[in-house]
Amino acid sequence: MEYVIVIILSIIVLLVLKFAWNIKVSDIKKLKDLGYDKKLNEITNKLPENKEICKTILKRLNNESVNIKESNNEASFYFVLSNSILIANIKNTFTRAQTICHECLHSIQNKKTLLFNFFFSNIYIIYFIAICVLSILKLNKYKMLLLFILTILGFIYYSVRSSLEQDAMTKAKPLAKEYLKEEGSLNSNEQEIILENCEEINKIGIPLTNFKLAYNCILKIIVYCIICLIF
Repeated sequence: MEYVIVIILSIIVLLVLKFAWNIKVSDIKKLKDLGYDKKLNEITNKLPENKEICKTILKRLNNESVNIKESNNEASFYFVLSNSILIANIKNTFTRAQTICHECLHSIQNKKTLLFNFFFSNIYIIYFIAICVLSILKLNKYKMLLLFILTILGFIYYSVRSSLEQDAMTKAKPLAKEYLKEEGSLNSNEQEIILENCEEINKIGIPLTNFKLAYNCILKIIVYCIICLIF
């Protein structure tokens, strides 16, 4: 019965967060459509290649030791262990300057925090898998205790990861604004159009990112409780 209560409470928390952050399915679709807007992309096509943008921004941040790589992945990210930025296939998105700024900002964040986030994230995932397997194999004698630990780990993970993302997301647009102004390929009107639409993206994307992080943590709790109920 206690697992049913936890599942219900978890769903209620998700609904409350969805309401608090004003998460809408229509906004998610709008985010995708806006990101690949052809007219906006035509404007940013005047900008240098992604790798060159990244080099310029890193130089501005006095952090030129970062390795820059490009791939066909869906998401760009900064990998702290190798001190490298992987730029995804974002050539056809008008937000590419802001996206690259985001990853460059990650590269100058506190290295201890970044390393903690990396290792803790992996420990959190391994712990979740382990307690689920133990429960399925009926070798878990302390289900509620392990659930409590899972919740604490999730809270720590969310707190650290969201602070890192929030910092990079809020600083990316101002940095992109400075870059566009100094780079000079876009006139003032074009810069304003791009930045206004970046702000529109951020209004949806920042709360959505926070919600997704919380959702992933709460989903683990729900999945574990369901496994405990079944097995």
